[in-house]
Amino acid sequence: MKGQHTVVIPENPVSRFLFSDTRSAFIWLVIRLYVGYAWLKAGWGKVQSDAWTGENAGAAIQGFVQGSLAKSQEGADVAGWYATFLESTVLPNAKLFAFAVAYGELLVGLGLVFGLLTGIAAFFGALMNVSFLFAGTLSTNPLLFILATWLVLAWKVAGWYGLDRWALPKLGTPWKTKEKS
Repeated sequence: MKGQHTVVIPENPVSRFLFSDTRSAFIWLVIRLYVGYAWLKAGWGKVQSDAWTGENAGAAIQGFVQGSLAKSQEGADVAGWYATFLESTVLPNAKLFAFAVAYGELLVGLGLVFGLLTGIAAFFGALMNVSFLFAGTLSTNPLLFILATWLVLAWKVAGWYGLDRWALPKLGTPWKTKEKS
């Protein structure tokens, strides 16, 4: 269209420092290790548990969902639409969801601790935090959700002191493919 032009709004110095400058990588290392350890600890406990991944896989998640469904009847802790999802999708597939949660938590923890695909790991951690929050479980989920969201925003530098420092240049980014040698 005639007369249209692109306006580029410059990034403010604080955002540029936090989300694009490797000098901020130590801040993200501390946050990444804290969140990663929390996920690793939770996932390892579930992977080792019979009620999550063993012979009785799905038992723990069934109990969790039943508790969430009870909260949906008591008041506003669990929204009706989410209770319907839990009852119609999660409960009938409790074993599958138990494996997904247990190994998902473990993989998110490993990704964050080792700084490999940090933004992706943090995204899936935040997704699990939101799922637990929708199910009426507070615990550390609000804090971990906020920190994971920040890690997603800082994906370019959050894994600088980790494997992302070497992996991201090799993998490329959606807007720049890896260079051919």
